[in-house]
Amino acid sequence: MGVLMSRRQTVEKVQKVSLAVSAFKDGLREQPSTRRRAEAGETRRGTLEHAVQEGEEEASAGPSQPEESSASKAAWERLRDGRGVEPEEFDRANRFTPPAFIRPKRELHDDEPLDISLEQREQVLNDEMCEICEVWTAESLFPCRVCSRVYHDGCLRRMGYLQNDSAVEVTETAHTETGWSCYYCDNLNLLLTEEEMYSLMETLKHCKIIPETCLTLDDFLHYKHLVHKQQFEKPMAEAQEEQASLQFSALDPDKKGHIEWHDFLSHESIQLLQKLRPQNALLRLLTAKERERARAAFLALDQDNDGFIGEGECRRARHAWFRKHQKETPSCNVSISHVGPMSESSPASSGSSKSQEKTPAAAEQEEAKLIDWSGFLKENVAYILAARPNSTALHLQPPA
Repeated sequence: MGVLMSRRQTVEKVQKVSLAVSAFKDGLREQPSTRRRAEAGETRRGTLEHAVQEGEEEASAGPSQPEESSASKAAWERLRDGRGVEPEEFDRANRFTPPAFIRPKRELHDDEPLDISLEQREQVLNDEMCEICEVWTAESLFPCRVCSRVYHDGCLRRMGYLQNDSAVEVTETAHTETGWSCYYCDNLNLLLTEEEMYSLMETLKHCKIIPETCLTLDDFLHYKHLVHKQQFEKPMAEAQEEQASLQFSALDPDKKGHIEWHDFLSHESIQLLQKLRPQNALLRLLTAKERERARAAFLALDQDNDGFIGEGECRRARHAWFRKHQKETPSCNVSISHVGPMSESSPASSGSSKSQEKTPAAAEQEEAKLIDWSGFLKENVAYILAARPNSTALHLQPPA
């Protein structure tokens, strides 16, 4: 009897919490009798434990939660779902519903060697209809430079993907050699599986990183120190800290003193892909357009057509993938589909002054080491993927 009374009291407590939450949500002034609800609840004792659990969760996450905590939770949810930052001031009454995004899954054969022929060129064709409205209107469609999707600028605006300067950027670059990446390809975080995304979110939470905020150099270095200590159980060396500082500079090309959240997220996403996936799995992420650009780059470097290039040429090609959107330097405003040999004095290849300090003997030794087409792809696949975003930031700084 004592047990029955205890359970009845528990049911009444759960029902009171549910009523309070319902009253808050629906704006009700009058509530039904708790006793009647409790008596009705006794007929469902089989689900009593579940009801108690739900009641306690609602009570702990009730209307008394601070607004700041709610905003932070929403930001983490957007990060988990791959939706990015949602604009606060946006007319949602006249917009399309964003497509449901499903994170990719790893397949059993992903790690197996992938044969990408150098001689067999691929025919690259864009879709005929807009990805959003599925309507064909010829020249008014804007193609993505990474995948085969095409879009109307009006559809992109109604989806909330084009705002302010981004609309001008699309119209100016989509039909040029520079090209434009659609909202799928622009977000490197969408390449992560659910398991990989969970791993990244746990790391960010452990390091007290607040989503959708900018990071200063001190914030970035503090984060890198924590991640390094967590992974290797020892402090970061001075050389590694210097490399992290160079990466921060690469992510802040405009010298604003901070890096944007989406650039930081893309950088961390490509870093995690390098850490968790072998090169064969990364090669499977390349699109037909990217493979064709890689062929063009290798053939341009292979002057004697023997199927090999020097290691130094391969290293310079890593910098060449990022030659885009640098309007202040006309010589660099070319498409990554036209990558080729670069002079050491070019802006894209001068990421570090140490690259200019190679001795003639070291340079000769570097050029003497030959790399074939397969090795070239594996050495550059991470940089090709990292060059997808439209941002001028270098999301993966090539080593000197």
